[in-house]
Amino acid sequence: MTTTTVREAVVRFLRDTGMTTVFGNPGSTELRMFRDWPDDFTYVLGLQESVAVGMAAGHALGTRRAAFVSLHSAGGVGHALGAVFNAYRDRVPLVIVAGQQARSLLQLRPFLGADEPALFPRPYVKSARQPERAEDVPAVLAEAYRTATAHPRGPVFVSVPEDDWDRPAEPVRPRTLHTAFTAAPDALAALAGRLDSCARPALVVGPGVDDEDALDEVRALAERLRAGVWISPLSGRSGFPESHPLFQGFLPPVARHLAARLAPYDVVVALGAPVFTYHVADDGPPLAPGTELFHLDCDAAQAAWLPVGTSIVTTLRPALARLAELLKEADREPPPPRPASAPAAADAHLTPEFLFDLLRDRLPRDRVLVEEAPSHRDALHARVPVDTSGGFLTTGSGALGWGLPLAVGRALADRRRVVCVVGDGSALYSVQALWSAARHAAPVTYVLLDNGGYAAVRALGRRIGVEAVPGADITGIDFAALARSFGCPAARAEDPGELPAALDHALGRGDHAGPFLLHLRVTGSAGTLYEPWAG
Repeated sequence: MTTTTVREAVVRFLRDTGMTTVFGNPGSTELRMFRDWPDDFTYVLGLQESVAVGMAAGHALGTRRAAFVSLHSAGGVGHALGAVFNAYRDRVPLVIVAGQQARSLLQLRPFLGADEPALFPRPYVKSARQPERAEDVPAVLAEAYRTATAHPRGPVFVSVPEDDWDRPAEPVRPRTLHTAFTAAPDALAALAGRLDSCARPALVVGPGVDDEDALDEVRALAERLRAGVWISPLSGRSGFPESHPLFQGFLPPVARHLAARLAPYDVVVALGAPVFTYHVADDGPPLAPGTELFHLDCDAAQAAWLPVGTSIVTTLRPALARLAELLKEADREPPPPRPASAPAAADAHLTPEFLFDLLRDRLPRDRVLVEEAPSHRDALHARVPVDTSGGFLTTGSGALGWGLPLAVGRALADRRRVVCVVGDGSALYSVQALWSAARHAAPVTYVLLDNGGYAAVRALGRRIGVEAVPGADITGIDFAALARSFGCPAARAEDPGELPAALDHALGRGDHAGPFLLHLRVTGSAGTLYEPWAG
């Protein structure tokens, strides 16, 4: 009788669940997992563990399935935690397995051993375990997979001692788990009645809309209500077509300014959005008097901490379908469309606004745009509308280093060219991702905006009266040369006159070519993330 090992049972489970692309950075405590590595699996190497997690997250968002990440013991988990934090905040389903020293050595505090490994990644994972017995590893991993893919989705963590992989274990077959659920009928009926009776409704769309693929339902609801639609502050995704006449813009992460944007509305319905994501402290109220909030989200913990309003814990698609059946057809006047940005004026220097106008005219509407340029985020949002589900990805948590690897994983998910707009400061947190992009011929065009440092930090400093922020300057880096050293073709442009041709070359490489980086030295718009709200 043939005995199945833990490794064989895990490989079978990964294959059965479609997790045959493994992202990681290997080490000694993972070597037994790689014995007889299957030919139908792809290992995507990240040269730093946070890069591996970021690439896995992009792949998960592109495939809309969980992705598998292999990390190296305590040190590797520590390196990766910033990216794990992002994945948790952005509800990305990842199954993270970290190597651990042999069980026979754990009492001796061995080299590379992880003390209390299940506590290390908390609270930024949905679950974390080290199985009590080697034979439990496949079942614990299967449970972790189901936890990662249940709403609200997110990363899970399993620590596996390195001598477990060769021990016998029973295979575990995947189970079907239907994770959508909806609210009590009376809660939805009460919301429908309030929407029918209100004068000026608005929707606030958060990343949960994109995560649950509910854009069509939200658009139908907005049109039925004739409601203005806002994107929640610092959202990691877009959940509404930004060219739609009902789209009103992006809410700021400052309390009194957010309340002022929503003050004209008597009823606001937040969908998959925390709404009150603040980055700058002030003494403003969460909402103006006379604005009533309803909040629909699948996360009961999220609903519990909101300071005002009525929360309805539900997944969005079934709730919105039922809500549409209950609502009357509105005859109220819709809000006026958001004013368009004026074309950027010609300048002697290259400005982000000029770049984004060119990008808007050249970027196909079905392409995914990844952004990690905090200094220029407002200008990008104002000039490059995103109209498709899954069409925009950034970090909703603010931990930098997400964009470069996220774009690699997203491009590998379906081999369609991704455009990543990234700042110089952000890029240096995970520049190793360029090597992985080149190694796997990931179709990514990186547009790197170099403003000489952490301009968003400088702007925030000015807002609170700190005129000179130490450590905010970054100079002397040739990003095009750096990219080429990783095997990624690159070019550089500084003159506005040469930008159209340079951008055409960078974007026109097609889906079958590998990565390309365009290094642009820019001036202007730095700090727009904060300075418009300083008054």
